[in-house]
This record gives sequence, structure tokens and C-alpha cells, in this order.
Amino acid sequence: MGTFPFQWPMDPASSAGIDASFLPSLLPPPAAPAAGSDDSVSYYGAPQMHPASLPDLAAPFPSRDAAADLAMRRAEEEVAGIRLVHLLMSCAGAVEAGDHALASAQLADANASLAALSTASGIGRVAVHFTDALSRRLFFSPTSTPQPPAAATDAAFLYHHFYEACPYLKFAHFTANQAILEAFHGCDAVHVVDFSIMQGLQWPALIQALALRPGGPPFLRITGIGPPSPPGRDDLRDVGLRLADLARSVRVRFSFRGVAANTLDEVQPWMLQVSPGEAVAVNSVLQLHRLLADHHHHAPIDAVLDCVASLNPKILTVVEQEADHNKPGFLDRFTEALFYYSAVFDSLDASGTASPMAEAYLQREICDIVCNDGPARAERHEPLSRWRDRLARAGLTAVPLGPSALRQARMLVGLASGEGHSVEEADGCLTLGWHGRPLFSASAWQASPAVAVDGEEDNPHNSNTSNVSSSGGDSNNSAGSSSNGKSRSSGVVGAAGNMFL
Repeated sequence: MGTFPFQWPMDPASSAGIDASFLPSLLPPPAAPAAGSDDSVSYYGAPQMHPASLPDLAAPFPSRDAAADLAMRRAEEEVAGIRLVHLLMSCAGAVEAGDHALASAQLADANASLAALSTASGIGRVAVHFTDALSRRLFFSPTSTPQPPAAATDAAFLYHHFYEACPYLKFAHFTANQAILEAFHGCDAVHVVDFSIMQGLQWPALIQALALRPGGPPFLRITGIGPPSPPGRDDLRDVGLRLADLARSVRVRFSFRGVAANTLDEVQPWMLQVSPGEAVAVNSVLQLHRLLADHHHHAPIDAVLDCVASLNPKILTVVEQEADHNKPGFLDRFTEALFYYSAVFDSLDASGTASPMAEAYLQREICDIVCNDGPARAERHEPLSRWRDRLARAGLTAVPLGPSALRQARMLVGLASGEGHSVEEADGCLTLGWHGRPLFSASAWQASPAVAVDGEEDNPHNSNTSNVSSSGGDSNNSAGSSSNGKSRSSGVVGAAGNMFL
């Protein structure tokens, strides 16, 4: 490499043809040569130099405002996010058309765009899950399972974290409990059938509300339906024992019965052991959509709703996602899911309570919607308007959720999540939304007067249920074995089939 020739002129003023009197004196006169030194060399010592002696220099270039930088970065990310959304939708369109090569190319471009975005929040965060789901759909062999079903313990664990992270499940539980409490007014014996007991998170609040009821609490029975427990465990019994301890502490007479079933259509009315004279409430939080099916497949939803109507319930509470993820076309389903879960993730980010486990709960739903088709797909969310028609056809009549439920739900959501979420009432139903977009809906129903009460036999030897007394001994309804040769589903009554507190 060559060097750049540089020579400092001995006399800048004369060499430039400029009068030296116009040059600022930047340096003091040279000090006298030190004794014994070469007098041809002088050294500058300038202890008297001060900033005031320096010439006025041009102002430095102004630094860019930090807010402007942030705004520019956000605008760039917004453009990149829009491009990423288009790539994902193009990929989904290619999947629907059966063009695997084009879908793979679009997915590769989407992954490249994703690498340029922050995945900590915004569209980048939710796009991670959709690109992953598309990858599973495209590159898993047809005989493999794109997303293994969650174990019952894993599902309950993730459900609990999702409950803690956002107001959606709290809204669902509170609104349903309020409707049940009002329906039980004046009743001395009440029976709640919960289609998915999970960890029993919904019922402590109802037990405490009944304990404070004027005139004293009724006798409360809860029948909790849940999946069979793994070997060596009895999750339903554990839930029942915890609820029984709470009921005892607030002096509510209480009975719990657990029914183990892999799907709700396995449950028959006689398994629920509804007693004459007791007021029945059926509770379904985010469960009925799992009973839907493609148009060319038989859907178990009709049989389950017939079972509900046969119980002649005073109230049926239904909470569902306010979305349309059951469309026949894959692109339509994908697009709806992408925008729906973008709103859900945005609300989690804004609340500051998101956790990896709550995100994993949503990730499983996304993966099921995108990866699975036919009977394998469980997350088949539909909007409230379609549920209205379906429930009315089953012989159920809507029960308006009153202004008290609306007012208290708004208060609950405001305390739990701050700004952004809103609760609205429409035709007697409540919806919880994020910045105007409805995300979850709650409605209440009752059996129409024309629906007759089903008189099926109450079979005491139920292979899907068992009772445990408060002292821990088995009652006469215990199902330790199956007498009919069918596989037993390890149903359990936690905290006594006939336990009075």
C-alpha cells in the first residue's frame, strides 16, 4: 500500500499567501531554550492556555433525537412486519393449493424476514409460532403427529399459567359464577356440572359467595369432568379434597363427584347422578368448540347438547373464544387465527404479565389450528352468532346476563389488566375484547319448557366414576373394577360422593 505524501509547511501564512496578522494566535511564543540544549529546537509549554484563548469553532453537527430514532425503527419494523404477514398468508395459500414447493419457498422468505424483526413483542413474537406451525405442517410426514396431544397434567399446568397471566379466564369464571349464583337464588339443593374441572380454579369464589347468601348457604354438589389421571395419581380426587376443605372452612355443606372421560361425548346423563329436586347448573368454559367437526364428519356436539337439555338445567353457562377458526378453507382459517392471536399476544405484552408457560398454552392452540385437519383438529372456535343458532336448535333458551354482571365484569377486568381491555354487552351476552376486537364471549342458557326431563336409569355401578368418602374410605359407588369388560377411565370422586360438611 502506498503512503499519502504529507508535509507541514514551515510557514503556513506565507505559503498560503495570507497575512499572518489575520491568523489567530493559537500558541504562545516559544519558551527560551534550556541551558545546554540545542538552540535550534524550541519546546512549547503552555500552562497559560485556557478555553477562552481558543478561536470560535463551528457548532458540532446536531445529534439525531432519540425519539426520532425510535420512531424510525418502529416504522421500519412495521413495514417488515407487514411484509412478513403477507409472506405467511402467501405460504398458507400455497398450502391450500397443494403447491409444496411454493409454500416452502414462501416459508423460507418468511423465516428470513423474521430474522430481521424483534421476536420479543409485536408481530415478530406471534409470527414465530405461526412459522413454526407451518413448518410442522409442511415437513412432517403424513404418518407422524405434527403436535403431540398435551398430557392432562401438562394441559392443567399451562391452563393455570394462562389464568394467572391475563384476564380472559378470570372473566370467564366470574361471569359464569355470577349467572349460576343468580340462577340458584332461593334453592336449597344445588348441583354444578363442570365440563372441565381442571384444577378447580373456578369454584372457590362460588363456594364463598354461597356461604354469604342471605338465609344461609344451600347444599352444594359439584360434579367435575376431567381426563383420566396417570398411573399412581388421582387428580380429580385431589381437586375435590381441596374444594371440600374450603367448603368446610366456610360452613357450606358440600359434595364432590369426579367423572373421568377423555371426551365429553363419553359422558352419559346417568353418570352425573342428578337428584330429583336439586337445581342444576352446567358449566362449559372453552370446551364446546372441541365437539365440532368438519361438515362431512359426524359432530358429537349434538349428542352432548341433548344430554345437557335432558338434565333440565336452570342455567347453562358457555364461554368461548370469539373467533372463527372452523372455516373449511385453510387460508381463511389461517388468516383469522393470525389476526386473532396477534391481538391476544398484544394484550399480553401490554399487561406485562406474560410468561413462557402462558405463551405455550396459546402455542398449542395455534399449532392445532394450523397443523391438523379432520378429526385430529380440536380447536374449532366459532363466533357467538353461530353458537346462538346451535344452542337454540338444541332446545335451549338464552338467559340475559344482567347489568350487575356487566358492571362487575368491567370492574374485574379493569383491576386485573388496566387499559386496553373492555367488556361489552350485546343481546344479553358479554364479550371481552382488546382495543375493540372481541376475543371471548360469555352467554347463559336454560332448558326450554318443552324439553322433557330425561328419565334414564341412575346406574350405581358406573365404570367411569368412583366415590371417596370424607374419611377416605370407598363408598358403595366405588368403581375399582369394570364389570362389563370395558376399559375403565379411572373416574374419581374427590372429597366424597356423600360428604356433608
